[in-house]
Amino acid sequence: MKKFPASILIVDDDLDILVSARIFLKQHFQTVHICQDPKELHSLITTLETDIVMLDMNYRKGTNDGREGLYWLKFLHETDPSLILILMTAYGDVELAVECLKSGATDFILKPWNNEKLLATLSAAWQLRATGKKLQKAEQVQETLQNDMLGSSSGLVTGSSKSMQGVIHTIRKAAPTDANILILGENGTGKQVVASEIHRLSNRASRVFITVDLGALHANLFESELFGHAKGAFTDAREDKAGRFELADGGTLFLDEIGNLPLQLQSKLLHALQNRTITRVGETKERKIDIRLISATNMPLQKMVHEGTFREDLLFRINTVELMLPPLRERAEDIPTLSAHFLGQLNNKYRKHLILSKEAKDAILKYGWPGNIRELQHVIERALIMAEGDEIQEGDLHLSSGRKPEGEVAISSGLDLGSMEQLLIKSALEKHKGNISKAAMELGLTRAALYRRMEKFGI
Repeated sequence: MKKFPASILIVDDDLDILVSARIFLKQHFQTVHICQDPKELHSLITTLETDIVMLDMNYRKGTNDGREGLYWLKFLHETDPSLILILMTAYGDVELAVECLKSGATDFILKPWNNEKLLATLSAAWQLRATGKKLQKAEQVQETLQNDMLGSSSGLVTGSSKSMQGVIHTIRKAAPTDANILILGENGTGKQVVASEIHRLSNRASRVFITVDLGALHANLFESELFGHAKGAFTDAREDKAGRFELADGGTLFLDEIGNLPLQLQSKLLHALQNRTITRVGETKERKIDIRLISATNMPLQKMVHEGTFREDLLFRINTVELMLPPLRERAEDIPTLSAHFLGQLNNKYRKHLILSKEAKDAILKYGWPGNIRELQHVIERALIMAEGDEIQEGDLHLSSGRKPEGEVAISSGLDLGSMEQLLIKSALEKHKGNISKAAMELGLTRAALYRRMEKFGI
């Protein structure tokens, strides 16, 4: 018979009760300790790993008011609030039971007990303890991930360009508020990194940062993923599930690729943002949410509003503050700083000590970078892996096909974002001879997101 992986401590002045309880419970639980004198509790609790304490209410002969048990109950609860405390007494006293439950007890049992009932009580107590442990672990993991992502060193490398200094100024002004922020910019300009930086500088920095790629979200799963669902709401809904809005409650919700959200789904998103409530699929109950919203897109939303493909009221709702991230070709003075940053990170990652040769640095400065910062990072990583010797040479970068003539850019700066996106997709597909997976990887998209863009542009 499989035992519950729990450690139980039984505290009672009656040795017969302790021995009989231990013999029975050892058949069902991993560890069972006994204690006759509650004065030993401090030493036992601090030295033994304990999940459940069964605590008698009376220890002195002739007393039956339960005051001693209540004292030790409060002591245990203050020492370790996570302990599951089960009170035992030979006297049924409803008022005392209620007082014990208010003071931290989980349950209350009468002596002599029925073994089946005792086992059922302790089994339920262990399930409660195990759930609490899982929740505590999840919170610790989340805290660790948040600290790793948002620690003292920001992931945002600004450089010295005037355009990026303006972006940083706006971020520092807006981040401490709860204003909704819309981040615009071409693919690869670092929109998610900027969103993370806003969260790091906000009053919600200690809470969760939840990202949703709306461009990769299938229309049929939109409501379920964002708002959650009830068990049985649809075929595969085998259990209740919280959506991204609920998971982000108290923290920041980052909606990436919001320009790719179909028109029919925009009204549902708008309703949630306006009312600050969501309703899970399959439920009628509204749930309140408290989030800070950051959105991002490379799409021309104002143009889409005029074309009737993006709701104007939704645009007003999401862009209290608007940030436009400049493409890398318009902040060329930042390229050396970014290159050095990525090279340092990648040297640590791959345990190398490579530097860029002068020719490689010159080639990086001359290149047009249609894929922006993401492409720069990818190029340096590939070069570092393939390079021989202590320096990355110009040939390791493989930039010859995309080099711009002196004084020109690889893509005309007069193109709008939609045209640039279409050009980049065509370029990636041509480069990889129609291989969708490789093209999507280079563009930093999922296959599904790339297919949707190809359909949109008729490619």
